[in-house]
Amino acid sequence: MNGKQVKLFLVDGSPGGLTTAEITNWTGHVLSARRSDLADLLKREEAQRTGVYLLLGDDETALGDTRCYVGEADVIATRLRYHANDKDRAFWDRVVVITSKDTNLTKSHGRYLESRLIQLATKAGRVSLENVTAPPTPNLPEADASDMEYFIGQLQIMLPVLSVNAIRVRPTPFPVVSDPVESPIFTLSNAKVGVDASAQQIDGEFTLLTGSRVVAKWHGVGKATSTQKAYAGYRARHENLLADGSIVAEGGVGLVTRDIVFSSPSTAGAVALGRSCNGRVEWVSPEGSFGAWESRGVD
Repeated sequence: MNGKQVKLFLVDGSPGGLTTAEITNWTGHVLSARRSDLADLLKREEAQRTGVYLLLGDDETALGDTRCYVGEADVIATRLRYHANDKDRAFWDRVVVITSKDTNLTKSHGRYLESRLIQLATKAGRVSLENVTAPPTPNLPEADASDMEYFIGQLQIMLPVLSVNAIRVRPTPFPVVSDPVESPIFTLSNAKVGVDASAQQIDGEFTLLTGSRVVAKWHGVGKATSTQKAYAGYRARHENLLADGSIVAEGGVGLVTRDIVFSSPSTAGAVALGRSCNGRVEWVSPEGSFGAWESRGVD
């Protein structure tokens, strides 16, 4: 895998504040800001360009605890001023503006990017989209469409660096060269409760795979206060995944309908089993446990 040099600049010197982001030799430019910094963002030259933007807001009932709106505009600042006063879309507390340093993005390019970002966000299933409709991808000249797909590929690298995972989808493996980022497929089974789950570390994230069978109802009960708090978090995660359709209960077993990313193998195992789980021990492959694979080459 080729390395990438990402340049971040904290405009006000504080993490989480107004931030610019670029990749060396890429014409794209990303600007991230809190809603409270919107006035400063609107004063910047980038806000006067054509491009696309993401409005993001925390919501515990949403996919990935995040609600997201994808938009495009001839002049980004004009649309953001509108959204700032739109009471029907007041969920957002963060904005990400995507433009081009060479100012060569046209209205057609913006519509293409908007459509493709909505498609990718839907496919990724990491956020709840606030877009009422999914606009069709406009026809562009072949060379322009190729340029936009390259542009999107760079965004898929850049946005996660800014902790924005809305369009982060599973990488497409090359047909010959194996992807060193991916792990073996690990399994977790418990015949008594009907659990037969598979997972893989993909692009640095522990991912429960589509088709896994997990508990239909989380049943763990803790005695200590700290354990009860942890179990409540696992139960809430399981219930949210049922509510948004990521897990569908069938015949007393939960069927995983999409790849689900977890913060750790233990959290994934707990949601799958309905009880606490030492994921580094209980997730296993023919090569050994996840913990053994994670520590490969250390000794």
